[in-house]
Amino acid sequence: MAVVELEKLVKDYAGFRAIHGVDLTIEDGEFCVFVGPSGCGKSTLLRMIAGLEDISGGELRIDGERVNEQRAAERGLAMVFQSYALYPHMTVRENLAFGLENIRTPKDEIRRRVDDAARMLQIEEHMQRRPKQLSGGQRQRVAIGRAVVREPKVFLFDEPLSNLDAELRVVMRGEISSLHRRLGNTMIYVTHDQVEAMTMADKIVVLKLGTIQQVGSPLDLYNRPANQFVAGFIGSPRMNFLKMSVAETRAESIVVKEENGRSFEAAVSPEGVKAGDKVTVGIRPEHLEIGSERGHPVTIDSIEQLGGESYLYCTDAGGHPVTIHKSGQTRLRAGEEAQVFLPAESIHVFKEDGMALERLRIGEAV
Repeated sequence: MAVVELEKLVKDYAGFRAIHGVDLTIEDGEFCVFVGPSGCGKSTLLRMIAGLEDISGGELRIDGERVNEQRAAERGLAMVFQSYALYPHMTVRENLAFGLENIRTPKDEIRRRVDDAARMLQIEEHMQRRPKQLSGGQRQRVAIGRAVVREPKVFLFDEPLSNLDAELRVVMRGEISSLHRRLGNTMIYVTHDQVEAMTMADKIVVLKLGTIQQVGSPLDLYNRPANQFVAGFIGSPRMNFLKMSVAETRAESIVVKEENGRSFEAAVSPEGVKAGDKVTVGIRPEHLEIGSERGHPVTIDSIEQLGGESYLYCTDAGGHPVTIHKSGQTRLRAGEEAQVFLPAESIHVFKEDGMALERLRIGEAV
């Protein structure tokens, strides 16, 4: 197990800066997830930690030791790739043992580690098969087993589930989380799927264009996103965003209004805004309430009824798309109009620069 520290870490490619002075500490035993859209730098950052990419500037430390110039094999890390990277001509047992044989581990120790990993990952009955005889999930278990047998300080996962179907991804998410609980090792996991990040992480690092946007627990990021980018990226379906302006500031809230004059109270700090300022109001689909009272009018474009829950895809008078997530079923139909209410404690407000105003009250629904 190990503490991983990144201090002003930089990566340059022929005049292009991919990673911009990242500062981050991943504590011993944490499950840390790097998340963000394609091209945000999350895989590059992981490969820099692994020793597969040179570090252009800054410092990388593992358990307090600077490792910038250390080769990948010397860092005590193990990486699981998206592509499995198994040797097709070897059996599962041979794949698991190969890395240990290369570093001249005693045969009895190899056998013990391989058998322990196979038992932990429930692949004992497949030990004499070759990769082409395995399903995608079984291959991924073998790839994870190859990392486990090395008994590394830190596990690194680079989008390991992206080649699996949706149902199997859910199963493997649970298995990797269970592995973390059993082993207690530091794990760093890269994904573009924010659902994976929310369900697996102790700590999430949201990246955009090589910079960290926010670091925190899954519910920290969900309840108190630092900016509009994080708010839109964390949560599924994504947060609704509506253009409004500040009508009034109060001691512990502000009043925001639409162009048509309708106004809503938001339980956020008034610090940093004044009456007349343009703002973006954000509210999650599950926090919108449908009612008959005067609220925010929308036209329902389409509905997805899943039995236990419903998704209503709407458009408001200003042309903003509005998604409503409702538990249970609905009698509403496409083409109908509805009034949605924005509860004060569920509203997020973002200034013109995209930064969030501090939320002062968070309701039970959040």
